[in-house]
Amino acid sequence: MAAAAAPAAAASSDAATATAEPEAGDEDSREVRVLQSLRGKICEAKNLLPYLGPNKMRDCFCTINLDQEEVYRTQVVEKSLSPFFSEEFYFEIPRTFQYLSFYVYDKNVLQRDLRIGKVAIKKEDLCNHSGRETWFSLQPIDSNSEVQGKVHLELKLNELITENGTVCQQLVVHVKACHGLPLINGQSCDPYATVSLVGPSRNDQKKTKVKKKTSNPQFNEIFYFEVTRSSSYTRKSQFQVEEEDIEKLEIRIDLWNNGNLVQDVFLGEIKVPVNVLRNDASHQAWYLLQPRDNGNKSSKTDDLGSLRLNICYTEDYVLPSEYYGPLKTLLLKSPDVQPISASSAYILGEICRDKNDAVLPLVRLLLHHDKLVPFATAVAELDLKDTQDANTIFRGNSLATRCLDEMMKIVGRHYLKVTLKPILDEICESSKSCEIDPIKLKEGDNVENNKENLRYYVDKLFSTIVKSSMSCPTVMCDIFYSLRQMATQRFPNDPHVQYSAVSSFVFLRFFAVAVVSPHTFHLRPHHPDPQTVRTLTLISKTIQTLGSWGSLSKSKSSFKETFMCEFFKMFQEEGYIMAVKKFLDEISSTETKVSSGTSEPVHLKEGEMYKRAQGRTRIGKKNFKKRWFCLTSRELTYHKQPGKDAIYTIPVKNILAVEKLEESSFNKKNMFQVIHTEKPLYVQANNCVEANEWIDVLCRVSRCNQNRLSSYHPSAYLNGNWLCCLETSENALGCKPCTAGVPADIQIDIDEDRETERIYSLFTLSLLKLQKMEEACGTIAVYQGPQKEPDDYSNFVIEDSVTTFKTIQQIKSVVEKLDEPHEKYRKKRSSSAKYGSKENPIIGKTF
Repeated sequence: MAAAAAPAAAASSDAATATAEPEAGDEDSREVRVLQSLRGKICEAKNLLPYLGPNKMRDCFCTINLDQEEVYRTQVVEKSLSPFFSEEFYFEIPRTFQYLSFYVYDKNVLQRDLRIGKVAIKKEDLCNHSGRETWFSLQPIDSNSEVQGKVHLELKLNELITENGTVCQQLVVHVKACHGLPLINGQSCDPYATVSLVGPSRNDQKKTKVKKKTSNPQFNEIFYFEVTRSSSYTRKSQFQVEEEDIEKLEIRIDLWNNGNLVQDVFLGEIKVPVNVLRNDASHQAWYLLQPRDNGNKSSKTDDLGSLRLNICYTEDYVLPSEYYGPLKTLLLKSPDVQPISASSAYILGEICRDKNDAVLPLVRLLLHHDKLVPFATAVAELDLKDTQDANTIFRGNSLATRCLDEMMKIVGRHYLKVTLKPILDEICESSKSCEIDPIKLKEGDNVENNKENLRYYVDKLFSTIVKSSMSCPTVMCDIFYSLRQMATQRFPNDPHVQYSAVSSFVFLRFFAVAVVSPHTFHLRPHHPDPQTVRTLTLISKTIQTLGSWGSLSKSKSSFKETFMCEFFKMFQEEGYIMAVKKFLDEISSTETKVSSGTSEPVHLKEGEMYKRAQGRTRIGKKNFKKRWFCLTSRELTYHKQPGKDAIYTIPVKNILAVEKLEESSFNKKNMFQVIHTEKPLYVQANNCVEANEWIDVLCRVSRCNQNRLSSYHPSAYLNGNWLCCLETSENALGCKPCTAGVPADIQIDIDEDRETERIYSLFTLSLLKLQKMEEACGTIAVYQGPQKEPDDYSNFVIEDSVTTFKTIQQIKSVVEKLDEPHEKYRKKRSSSAKYGSKENPIIGKTF
């Protein structure tokens, strides 16, 4: 089941995978994976607060934070108070969180970047904004409100009899531990807690010891407070706290980071009324840290500006595989259903509020079972029936075009890397100016030199693309062949339509998009600078038009800008037209491509992380060095800088396990270990999302290795022993079972059970619309008069009402069967996580 967010009192997963506890005789109680993901778009900001000086403009960027941990950053938009970002994001969320926040920054070269404002959304409120663009007012950023983490607390009331027979009543406060405190300047904090008993006429405060370099401190300190006046023990038959005192007292715990020579940083607070002990002798619970209630709520928050966002958060409960059999079978039959509009896959696209929600899981599932080509061919043919002008072929955002776009992103990732990456690296690392717009030329620029620079890059990129047909994935070639044949049949008198049907995808929607946004396609590690973005935009426009040139009989380009029309005249030669035609012929041919006989390694992931120097003692920061990591299907390497020779290489076949490393090993978060035939490689990622992605891809690429370990050490081997089990032998067997990864293809990372679960969730969320479609089928079947477009079904594509009706009945049946185990798991999950447990901490005061 997918839920936008769990209510505050509901259970929340403390890890990416949860397990349903088995009951006696219950065969259905097996592992249930709880998976969170976030996708959406940072659109734009407007009316940001200007500088007070003469230069009012700002250089802005935006970040995404899980609580206080940054997990994504946009490019910098220069000199604007209304920056247009237009950046899409998608990532798995590997941990629990309280707030999803978006921060708008002003880039500062010499000092720390200035935080202009933020949008903070509680996890349980994310469902209110799901799937639609919304303007959010930026809120002021106060250090007292930037909190995350939770506290484990125990309270007791004791009575002590003094030597003279009187009773002294004491409150015992046991501060046990904290979990998930934020990083301070990128490092684990040095936390301590102040414990205060607060009332109308008292404020008694005590303090714990400082714990060094940890986000999960274990305090285990006990404090005593007198809560009532002493009274004669003989006057009381049993202990009873005076009601009027209890109502006015509360325990307040403040968490701080010890700043040593600088000011201490507030990490959060909790307030617990002492009257929680009214009916119990003790109270023990986990509490979420809260912002400080300082009453500083500005009524002029709109002055900071606003941010437009599209957010879609999902939380999937993935059941064991056997539960999804009937739904999978129904979906995989879709390519064989006649007409295709009556298939379950097509109906899913019809009833979803946003077709993109349906496209991703559908494409991945069909790809996994080799059913995408016939399905995409069938829905594309349906598109062609409604296309009247050959020049607009496949230009809309239909189910067919979105499916093909998503397919190219998935299967074409390696194709883009081997084709575009070397040239994009050259462009991004060069400072050559390519601006040819007279209005945008900088002082000292020579437009003729810029044209030559731009032509050099366009020619080099174009030449590489048209010679790359051997690298084009087979799935793409198969679909392009089908598109070409169908387009020729639909427009038999247009000799160019067979090429435009293919070029509208491979050039317009694939290469041109990847060139203009290489970071999105993982072709570059960081966002290009503004000058490079402009160069890539000009190249992309030219490549896009060149790609469609061979399919058009026009004698002039389609550019609106005069300077681009003039520039494009350089390419109006027969050689370019023939090169495009030859390339399109090759990638849309049914002939088997001849392999060169050598299998090139598949580039899987790269990025900057920190690795611990191997074979040294524990001496602090000097052990960790920043390195550039690169993973292919053959080896994991790290380098001093991108493009430099590898310093260290681990063949993939030598990887024995990849697991998380406990924070206590080096007092650092987001660490994992690559266990191989030599010493373990300890690596620190920049955030939890990045660490999760690296662990996942390393597990997948090595999952078929021989001699993989069944157990491992979750902590490091330091100073002669393993920190986890204290074994002294470095070769001692692991003390914890290895994590079992989900089988998936290396190049096409597909978890078919999760994709089917997503589709089930979409069907359940769209049941009302499915019901309307079912009613529309009945109306069409019964109505015998002239064709009309009734309001109740005019938005649905229903070619065969009887077949469509039968498919809807099948969909409802399999969804109802899946409802049962989901409901059973929900009940078990909510009952197993007690409110106040570590998995489900208390939010705010408890009365």
